[in-house]
Amino acid sequence: MTACKSTGQAKGSAATTEAAAMAPVKGTTFGATFQPEKVLSYEELVASVPATDSLTTVVKGIVEDVCQMKGCWMNIAGSDGEAMMVRFKDYGFFMPKDIAGREVIMSGKAFFQTTPVDELRHYAEDAGKSPEEIAKITEPKLELSFLADGVILVEE
Repeated sequence: MTACKSTGQAKGSAATTEAAAMAPVKGTTFGATFQPEKVLSYEELVASVPATDSLTTVVKGIVEDVCQMKGCWMNIAGSDGEAMMVRFKDYGFFMPKDIAGREVIMSGKAFFQTTPVDELRHYAEDAGKSPEEIAKITEPKLELSFLADGVILVEE
């Protein structure tokens, strides 16, 4: 498990992006620079990723929460009440810890995986959940995950 245990420094760039998709996007890029074209919503992504495979794509969503230790992962809110766990390729960049509620556009690979209980508890601890909430995590979880190689934090 790599969550928050590495002591590497963030390598994200803070470049302003004005790429043409449906409309120009302004924001700060972390990780690899990319053109936000053919951007899927969370709902479109869920419908597109086969349960036994992966999909390389660009997806947008609203940040639900971020690792409060280093910013080394974030969850994207889903309309189905679930959240998509986003990690960053090669632990190569981190996100600001205060971006809950903000829109992001991410380039990378989406896939389903089963997350073990100890890892789920670790993420809950990183997110600042109470000991009671952490203790309620007793089963592994099949969840949609995303390995991002680049993220645009869209300007407010």
